[in-house]
Amino acid sequence: MQNVQTTTLNRSTLMFPLALVLFEFAVYIGNDLVQPAMLAITKDFGVSSDWAPSSMSFYLLGGACVAWLLGPLSDRIGRKKVLLAGVMFFVLCCLAILLSQNIQQFLGLRFLQGIGLSVISAVGYAAIQENFAERDAIKVMALMANISLLAPLLGPVLGAFLIDHVSWHWGFIGIALIALFSWFGLKSKMPDQQISIPRQPLSYILDDFKQVLKNKRFLGFTLSLPLIAMPLMLWIALSPVMLVEQLGLTSMQYGLAQFPVLGGLIVGNVVLIRIIDRFPLGKTPMMGIPVMLLGTCILIFGAIWRDYFMLSLIIGMTLISFGEGISFSVLYRFALMSSNVSKGTVAACVSMLLMFCFFIIIEIARELYVHFHIWAYVLSCFVLIALWFVYPRIELKRIIQERKQQGQF
Repeated sequence: MQNVQTTTLNRSTLMFPLALVLFEFAVYIGNDLVQPAMLAITKDFGVSSDWAPSSMSFYLLGGACVAWLLGPLSDRIGRKKVLLAGVMFFVLCCLAILLSQNIQQFLGLRFLQGIGLSVISAVGYAAIQENFAERDAIKVMALMANISLLAPLLGPVLGAFLIDHVSWHWGFIGIALIALFSWFGLKSKMPDQQISIPRQPLSYILDDFKQVLKNKRFLGFTLSLPLIAMPLMLWIALSPVMLVEQLGLTSMQYGLAQFPVLGGLIVGNVVLIRIIDRFPLGKTPMMGIPVMLLGTCILIFGAIWRDYFMLSLIIGMTLISFGEGISFSVLYRFALMSSNVSKGTVAACVSMLLMFCFFIIIEIARELYVHFHIWAYVLSCFVLIALWFVYPRIELKRIIQERKQQGQF
């Protein structure tokens, strides 16, 4: 286990998270700008629009496949070295995709770009959790989430602009420049931590992973994360097809429809920052996830009474986003701290499980959407949120009670 001295949150120590969130913004807009452009991209490559959600799922799959290496590697040689190398690799992949000649090459490079997700979650987030005290780390994560949410807010509008006026290729050039700028910020502002983990052979990685994955509490909290994150992920993946093709919205109308939905997530994160010190840690998910369930019920209402579908869709997804905003960062903290194994390895496990779940669920939902359309999306959201109340809620109540008995607020 690593022993890293935490710092207090102030203007000086905030510069590292701001540099990291700039890369996070680049990685996220690498999805949110591209998704609305996928209809044009599939047309350029001469394939069906059914391929459109695969751009996101392959992006997520790429994020899942190397986390097992990046997290433990950063434990041994330092977070900063791995993070800087990962940012530069992402920049090169964004430029390489400009040369793709068919949808298979495009998706292959999307897979490689997705490694940037692991760089953030398995290395960057671990550094944040280690550098800051418990509640400060949650505040930093919520603040970073709000800044990175500019990506899904601006991405659809910029994607629509690219479709209507220039080429989707320019989007990847812009993303590469943003990531390159963040590289310089991280090189300057990210602290160089002293590694206290014993210098063990890489074969020990497998033993560490086994120890983490045998931890039932870790699995309970980690597998609860995709349950509450997937409805919004499905919205990002399927809304171009759902809103533009099926409901007939223009590209610009599609972009504007993202504002209330993603605005709900921003408001949720702001509320979390404001109230995190007033309640026992873990209380906000107990408030937020029932709000998400209400949002899925409103989606079902709109699917039944189609005259109100668009209004129900926006209201329901906004409630879902708000609930996620006041819940996700807390649950992530619990998942990461539920094991005593070095945090790079634990973060890698979280990242892999999350990304594989995202990939599998998106591909299943994509296939179901082909056959059942709106109902596939609506019921998928409802089932995912409802599953959280089966086991994760019980485990969360248990840890809140344990912390209360130990005198932890």
